[in-house]
Amino acid sequence: MATISWYYNMASLIYQKIHKAVLNFKIRIIETRTVNLEGGYLIDGFPSVGLSGAIATESMIHTSDFTQAGVLDSDGFPPISLVKDGTPSYPTRLFVNDKLKVSVFLSYLALHESMHKTAAKTMLSWARKQKIGLIVSSVAVKSSDISEGIVAVGSTESARAKLTSAGLETLRHGLIPGIPGMLLNEGSMTGQDVIVILFQSTGTRPDFESSAKLCMAMSQLIPGTSCDIQALQKEAEKAEKIIKTTGENSKNLKDSMYR
Repeated sequence: MATISWYYNMASLIYQKIHKAVLNFKIRIIETRTVNLEGGYLIDGFPSVGLSGAIATESMIHTSDFTQAGVLDSDGFPPISLVKDGTPSYPTRLFVNDKLKVSVFLSYLALHESMHKTAAKTMLSWARKQKIGLIVSSVAVKSSDISEGIVAVGSTESARAKLTSAGLETLRHGLIPGIPGMLLNEGSMTGQDVIVILFQSTGTRPDFESSAKLCMAMSQLIPGTSCDIQALQKEAEKAEKIIKTTGENSKNLKDSMYR
């Protein structure tokens, strides 16, 4: 008869194998057209705490002249096709505004924390290839009072100078988790300018005010981009619904895969 210790050891072994497999998954960027982003910008649009970051990024794409330039895929991503207006697409895509030299990794997938390092390193590698000047990311700080101002942190002296020029307050002490934290760490080691914006969010629906504040802060850092506040509210409602549905479907798929 198997003992409790045997079951525990087997469960631990299975978990280690799954965790190791996830860590080995790579994220591929498949470009569908040529882009020229030398000296330009890259926005990290992966959902963080809550949905405000992803909603703000989605809204900026719809209120500026962005077109799809590729997709991101990985064997570690759940097998989901996102259908909009009858057209299927990958849930994580690359959008580019050629005139402004601004690129966005827009994702409806909230990645498992085991893939955060991979996602950050993938972005940094692609940014080096494209000779990107500045990477902009964001992270929500849960708070019941979202009236507090936005703060940000830069990976290098030049990134911090950009914060000053944009009139954004610099974070003096704090902890940045997930993909944004990895982007800062790697950027500080390699000399890549990275700015992470920290904004207050209740984490409840709808989070329009937080999304609007974040979108405005990003537009302060990236010349030429703008936020249509009225359109933002409409896009926030649509994007929130899609992101939540995708997240629920992803969780159901993962649960069934590992039963």
